[in-house]
Amino acid sequence: MKSVALSPDARTEALQEMAGTELDVLVVGGGIVGAGSALDAATRGLSVGLVEARDFASGTSSRSSKLIHGGLRYLEMLDFRLVAEALAERGLLIQHLAPHLVRPVPFLYPLKGRGWERFYAGAGVALYDTLGYLSGRSRGLPRHRHLTRRGARRIFPSLRKDALVGALEYYDAQVDDARHTMFVARTAAAYGAHVATRARVVDLIKDAGRVVGAVVQDLESGERIEVRAKQVINATGVWTDDTQALAGERGLFKVRASKGIHLVVPRDRIRGETGLILRTEKSVLFVIPWGRHWVIGTTDTDWDLDKAHPAASAADIEYLLEHVNTVLEQPLTSDDVEGVYAGLRPLLSGESESTSKLSREHAVATPVPGLVVVAGGKYTTYRVMAADAVDAAVHGLDKKVPASCTDDVPLLGAEGFHALENSTARLAAESGLRKVRIEHLLGRYGSLIQEVLDVAAADRTLAEPLAGAPDHLRAEIVYAASHEGARHLDDILARRTRISIETFDRGVAAAEEAARLVAPVLGWNDEQIEREIDHYRKRVEAERESQKMPDDATADAARLGAPDVVPVSG
Repeated sequence: MKSVALSPDARTEALQEMAGTELDVLVVGGGIVGAGSALDAATRGLSVGLVEARDFASGTSSRSSKLIHGGLRYLEMLDFRLVAEALAERGLLIQHLAPHLVRPVPFLYPLKGRGWERFYAGAGVALYDTLGYLSGRSRGLPRHRHLTRRGARRIFPSLRKDALVGALEYYDAQVDDARHTMFVARTAAAYGAHVATRARVVDLIKDAGRVVGAVVQDLESGERIEVRAKQVINATGVWTDDTQALAGERGLFKVRASKGIHLVVPRDRIRGETGLILRTEKSVLFVIPWGRHWVIGTTDTDWDLDKAHPAASAADIEYLLEHVNTVLEQPLTSDDVEGVYAGLRPLLSGESESTSKLSREHAVATPVPGLVVVAGGKYTTYRVMAADAVDAAVHGLDKKVPASCTDDVPLLGAEGFHALENSTARLAAESGLRKVRIEHLLGRYGSLIQEVLDVAAADRTLAEPLAGAPDHLRAEIVYAASHEGARHLDDILARRTRISIETFDRGVAAAEEAARLVAPVLGWNDEQIEREIDHYRKRVEAERESQKMPDDATADAARLGAPDVVPVSG
């Protein structure tokens, strides 16, 4: 499969193509389910368009716990089917579809009770391993093991002695969710899908009661185009009800938003070689190794305020710090927090008032002819959700369409990844970069690494680290705009890289250099460069202010003090 660059010119061409022909399927929403639906439809031979109002993964899909997992706690709810399905997808992603982006990670589950708890929790983890094994896709993931207190503290020295009597160690996997979503969208484009971000659906076109397309506004130019499609898939997550309302019909199910926040702290603040999973009174809390950092989360609270920019309050941050500090020898303080991010889970509404009990399973419906709605679910099972959505769309097409084949479609960057992993010394010698830098690039680009190295080779100044964020090469910033569909500084610092949460200044020091690097690619003049930098700084200021607020309402008001660089509504 030939790599396709999501360049500015490719975006323009995609919008022109969508306006000029009737598509088989138009997918609305550039999160993981929308991107997955576009890939599924394109690999069945259908003509496909994908439009996203903001950026790939700009909503929920960049703000998860960054885990690919079966959901160990769902076993307690006796939801064996969901766990088994998710574990099968976990294995498929690690082994075949995205080995460059999804990798195993061990977790410790501290035991506080003797005897009965070890038996109960051990039986649950053993069942978890067994369900993974029965999927036929658990190769490469070690089975769980029982540890004494001393054994657990040997691999996680920061655990307090009185926080456990022993532990279980088991394996799951992690992913950079925003990069993975972008790779899925880019792979869909490689198979022929027309892909455009900053393209908002402002209306659905109906003919005799049937949805036959959408009116799409190019938010960069202001132009509106009509995109005709035999089937429209609404994959807009927490915006599902809003998009569904454009059809003028009541939906067959409702989606409710649950807020989850995460903290990012430097790796040296906690001494440990594995992740941690801790029980709380409401749910579970993860402490996840993340490169030179830890990700700590999450909360689970109802949210009915701004969906685009959910805000973390001081109360949210204190909640996480308080709970993680119950097991740490050296407590964390707010001064240790590098980054904070908040996301909204799209849950299928139920009778329960507690969002932690609402369904993580997904649903697909056709509220009106020509419109398919998919919602709910969890990040790990995005491929299954996408296949189900496209299956529903296929019922409305007047032609024979093959079944989903995405279980055998590796993402761009996967092919040849392991061979390149074995060749890091050669790549380092050829590029003049250190081996550790090559390993970093392989974990972000897989076998597309050569495209990034070519950018650096064409201009050796781009082989230098980015000022203010030296974990990244300047070439990576240029490549984000030329190949990965980034349109604005926020896209680059918050999603193509994680500079916005992995530096104490939230990326402010890197903003100016990054903006000037991508200006030639994106056609920015000096005025636009300054506008992008100013917007980013104001975004950071607003987020910091929101995180000092005592509750959701005041945090939301503070966060909305920084408007979008490109207005999405109106």
